[in-house]
Amino acid sequence: MTDLVVAERVHKSFGSLEVLKGIDLRVRRGEVLCILGPSGSGKSTFLRCINQLEEIDSGHIFVGDELIGYRVHGDKLHRLPESAIGRQRRKIGMVFQHFNLFPHMTVLENLTFAPTRVARRSRADAEAEARSLLERMRLGDKAGSYPAALSGGQKQRVGIARALAMQPELMLFDEPTSALDPELVGEVLEVMRALAKDGMTMVVVTHELGFAREVADTVVLMDQGVVVESGPPSEVLVNPQHARTREFLGRVLA
Repeated sequence: MTDLVVAERVHKSFGSLEVLKGIDLRVRRGEVLCILGPSGSGKSTFLRCINQLEEIDSGHIFVGDELIGYRVHGDKLHRLPESAIGRQRRKIGMVFQHFNLFPHMTVLENLTFAPTRVARRSRADAEAEARSLLERMRLGDKAGSYPAALSGGQKQRVGIARALAMQPELMLFDEPTSALDPELVGEVLEVMRALAKDGMTMVVVTHELGFAREVADTVVLMDQGVVVESGPPSEVLVNPQHARTREFLGRVLA
């Protein structure tokens, strides 16, 4: 199985605060990788760097065979123009903690905006794909609704459908259930389980240990900007080798 995502020595700072301190990670095609860790460990920043919502300071991130955000000229990296980065983003779907839906657009309009404006698909094709995705999310009756009329779980499922509408190779999930009431978490995780079963490559920042144990191929613990431990969930979650991992899991389970 080939790698879809390769991160090499990725560093990122905000002013004097070093958030990522040389991250090395690989994600195979069709793999689900779950990233765990305490607040402030750099998990969400790393995800945003993959999608170029944050600019890295050094290192490389490849998605497929393409260097994300930069071109190499000689031995130097040169930042790509925003139009080229936008083209790269088309193959990466991202689902945010707080949904990020357009409040002034209906659900259907939220799903068709990027496919018609960015990918230049016909409105008929974009709407057909959007309605199919809404049925898949069990939201077929919500196409004409506005986000304010939806529950948190429904909003997040719309967010997932909106990301899928661009037909990405890779899906990034940044704490997709942390803003939801407990009784709504299950409906979002159910959709994510189905995506994993269908073979979608996914990188998921989450605190849902049950989901990670059940669905992940690889679990990564990050802390203070570094990868502390990485491996199958049967090892990292059941028999962690690093004291920091054991301490983190003990706190979460408590």
